[in-house]
Amino acid sequence: MESVSTPRISASLMDSYVGRNVIIVGKVLQLRGDTAFLEADGQVQAQLNRDSHLMVGNGAQIIGKVNPDLSIKVLNATDLGNNVDFQLSQNVVDVTHQFKDIFIYSGQAGMN
Repeated sequence: MESVSTPRISASLMDSYVGRNVIIVGKVLQLRGDTAFLEADGQVQAQLNRDSHLMVGNGAQIIGKVNPDLSIKVLNATDLGNNVDFQLSQNVVDVTHQFKDIFIYSGQAGMN
């Protein structure tokens, strides 16, 4: 079985991950039907599944696949409450992309 990482990203990196599963942490700005809008270093539109229970104003961790229109099809959504350090979350994204060889792997040569 091939190992593939699920990188932590922000809105500004989504175009590099079309068709891949990712993790995004952001603040829920708006819920509209089965769609959530989050702030994660830019706006993210997430297509929620039936098991998603998010609240406006709270932080959320989204695991999902980036669509060609740069929305995310949610596989799992977790409400993180209202005490989330979004700057720390963005710092984690920055560090994981600064040191990709440690944190992000594609499986071609195994885990790096």
